[in-house]
Amino acid sequence: VQLQASGGGLVQAGGSLRLSCAASGRAFSSYTLGWFRQAPGKEREFVARISWSGSSTYYSDSVKGRFTIARDNAKNTVYLQMNSLKPEDTAVYSCGAGLSLSGSTWYSNYWGQGTLVTVSS
Repeated sequence: VQLQASGGGLVQAGGSLRLSCAASGRAFSSYTLGWFRQAPGKEREFVARISWSGSSTYYSDSVKGRFTIARDNAKNTVYLQMNSLKPEDTAVYSCGAGLSLSGSTWYSNYWGQGTLVTVSS
């Protein structure tokens, strides 16, 4: 599975952005998909994940209530709608496929190139 994220940019605090991640390869619809982010000087952190059917979602506490993950299996695409953005949301956002949870850490079998989101105060 190959993944490519897009939709990042510069936005003011309180604004919104919608990220997209297009996938190529077989069996896209069978994978749990997710979004991760890495801020400058920090480790990559889990943001959100969605089940293969789209019926189950899970968010980190830092974005819950502000971000929404969705997928369109017909288009092989996963989305991240980000509302009420804060300067601390500034990071490179990457999508992943084939997520799994070990302890309290999320891992991904496949990674895509990220897209930079910058939130100004």
